[in-house]
Amino acid sequence: MNQTSGISRPSKDGTDWPALLKDNSRTGGQGTAAARAPDHARWQIRLGSSIRSAPVLRDGVLYVAAVGGTLHAIDAQNGLSKWKFQAAGQIHSTPSLCGNKALFGCDDGKVYAVNCDSGAKVWEAAVSGEVWTSPVVRNGVVFFGSADARLYAVDAETGGKRWAQEFGGRIYSTPFATEKQLYFGCGDGNVYSVDMTSGKLLWRASTGNGIDSSPAVTVETVLIGSEDFFFYALDANTGAVRWKYETGLGIASSPAVAGDLAIIGSKDGYLYALEIQTGRLRWKTQVSEVVTAPPVVGDGVVCIQAGGLVALDLVSGRVVWRAGLGGAVQSAPVLTGDVIYLVSLDGDVYALE
Repeated sequence: MNQTSGISRPSKDGTDWPALLKDNSRTGGQGTAAARAPDHARWQIRLGSSIRSAPVLRDGVLYVAAVGGTLHAIDAQNGLSKWKFQAAGQIHSTPSLCGNKALFGCDDGKVYAVNCDSGAKVWEAAVSGEVWTSPVVRNGVVFFGSADARLYAVDAETGGKRWAQEFGGRIYSTPFATEKQLYFGCGDGNVYSVDMTSGKLLWRASTGNGIDSSPAVTVETVLIGSEDFFFYALDANTGAVRWKYETGLGIASSPAVAGDLAIIGSKDGYLYALEIQTGRLRWKTQVSEVVTAPPVVGDGVVCIQAGGLVALDLVSGRVVWRAGLGGAVQSAPVLTGDVIYLVSLDGDVYALE
């Protein structure tokens, strides 16, 4: 069985959301789900611990990792707990779903695989630094970076190590996997491309500061932000800079791709829509004091958690609606068309409709 089946293909009914920014292609929804202004909460629960990562959804179950170290499986219809799994450290990693397993990184230096039905641990893979990245699955292999400056590949069925490669700084950037290559940013200020089967370096491109932003790759272009204030478009084959765009502060947000646009947030509080081919600014809109979360694209809108949930018109950048909840650092909403699932820094989980 191809292990990517649970994670990269859009679901049949379009409501599954099994990985960071919906799927391995970081589409952030790619315009599939409507995101109308919600007028009430179907349900709301408080988990008793801060949440810094994004929720994921599959088969009517919402998976939420709380900083306190618990992975929660929640019935998406009514908000009732299905099971909880307690890890040995804090969790800053967004879970991803692969086969019948929920995968996440932990500050105890492990990636855990937990059975989606029972909440029982299937395997753990130990490394020597905390894992804040979201595990990415491709062809039966799980890829993740760690604060120990290494990128790892482990077997999705067993957690057995395939390879590890060391780089020049901590890796908080979730890698992007194509058919043969991985792309990620690093705390040493470089963007790296490595061979998926060996981890061997293919190219590096330097920026002026550390990178926590997770890349998106589309039309042979790597899109990524840096703490040096710039948003970069790099040639996916060589690492050559195609263009770069300067924002007002550092970029920890990760880009979402919508048609010919890359949408990115900056710590200057603005959301930017840039043409992928040229780098030309289509629009920019101030949404908050600071933006570090990744935007998510719905049907004609882009949503961002920045001092609450904000929806902007994709064409003009005009603010369409705001919901004054869901304050977040790195989280992103799950858009299903009927319901918006949302977590907040203070530990609340909402189903808005």
